[in-house]
Amino acid sequence: MDKNSPLDREFFKSFLEAINLRENSGRFDIKSQFPFYKEVLYKPDFVNNNMGKSVIFDMDMSPGDFVSLIYLLKAPNEIINLKGILVSGNGWANVASIDIIYDILHMMGCDDIPVGRGNTTALGTPILGCKYVSVIPQGSGGLLDSDTLYGLARSLPRSPRRYTAENSVKHGAPRNTDHPDLRQPLAFEVWQSIKEQLDPSEKITILTNGPLTNLANIVLSDKNASSVIESVYVVGGHIRDENRSKGNVFTVPSNRYAEFNIFLDPLAAKTVLESTLDITLIPLSSQRKAASFQAILQALKHADHIPESSFVHRLLLLLYDLQQKHKLYHHMDIFLGEVLGAVYLVEGSNMNPSLHPKRISIIANSTRSMDGQIVVNKQSANSVKVLVDFSTEEYYNRVANSLGSKEQSAVIGSSAEQRAIWSKPPKNLGA
Repeated sequence: MDKNSPLDREFFKSFLEAINLRENSGRFDIKSQFPFYKEVLYKPDFVNNNMGKSVIFDMDMSPGDFVSLIYLLKAPNEIINLKGILVSGNGWANVASIDIIYDILHMMGCDDIPVGRGNTTALGTPILGCKYVSVIPQGSGGLLDSDTLYGLARSLPRSPRRYTAENSVKHGAPRNTDHPDLRQPLAFEVWQSIKEQLDPSEKITILTNGPLTNLANIVLSDKNASSVIESVYVVGGHIRDENRSKGNVFTVPSNRYAEFNIFLDPLAAKTVLESTLDITLIPLSSQRKAASFQAILQALKHADHIPESSFVHRLLLLLYDLQQKHKLYHHMDIFLGEVLGAVYLVEGSNMNPSLHPKRISIIANSTRSMDGQIVVNKQSANSVKVLVDFSTEEYYNRVANSLGSKEQSAVIGSSAEQRAIWSKPPKNLGA
């Protein structure tokens, strides 16, 4: 209506007027909302502890990955020492969802663990491409749901650490920003930092729960990487066998035998799985044995109700409810099976595992109907150890017992608890 306005829609004008109302000024500023807001970073005290093996967790932020993260943070530190987290940006959530990782680390009192952002595209594809990640659903148990952790992310306590796209020319941005120091660390930078801090005899164990993009980039970019990587646990892959059991890439019906984590970056999978690294593969066939909602929910029902176990129980109950009520959420058990990798890494022989060595090859850069498939290849130069069986009863009990343990429990339980602290003046310790 106003022809002299640079705005070409009346809606734009009314929208801006509402945004600029003085009475709304600062309404969503956390310091204005909470008069006693204070940034606090927690760090566990492991000074006199004998630390276990150094572990890096590589995740793509699916619901199962967040459960795995909480499980790893609960593991006795004399068994594993979680040194860092790498995030695949070409998986089940957008990279800005790193905020949820920060919040979980804050809840568990581990704000000292670095988080590195990986690439958002598969190896060998254009930087702004979406050749493989486009198969992830938009909503309906896909990107939008994972980005909010199915609406439960808001119940987590808020970490002072936040994901930010602030960047600088030095790091490849087109221009400098006011706060280049706030730039989100990259996955390779976190890898390098962890490697530089290792003792001379110390090595790293890597657990991957998503596409193998980050690990492939590390192997290709760091010539000394293999010398400091002790072992790799890969959650993913579906080995074509005589039973002709199907994979799980349900959004590409023509690809009957691929598994999501391998399909999302076939070339990276080929780079890693056909390398000389010491690899244990936790394939889809084994994950399916650990994907019973009834069994895990029943086990958690008898666990102590502490913040982290209650949060996991709420999340899994929600996923199960969605699967039961809505056809578009039929794949929820995919995420449940992903937790197996973290549990096997920690528990190992306690689960009565059965491992078979296999020489395999990965199909990459073929067609959508073939990419990501794993075939047995007796001519392959190297073999991987494949987890083919384990005690499911032992598995579910150990998951529940760990999550319900009061050892290494949450230091702040929820956003509600945090808001209550921020709304009251701190106690006068001298009184």
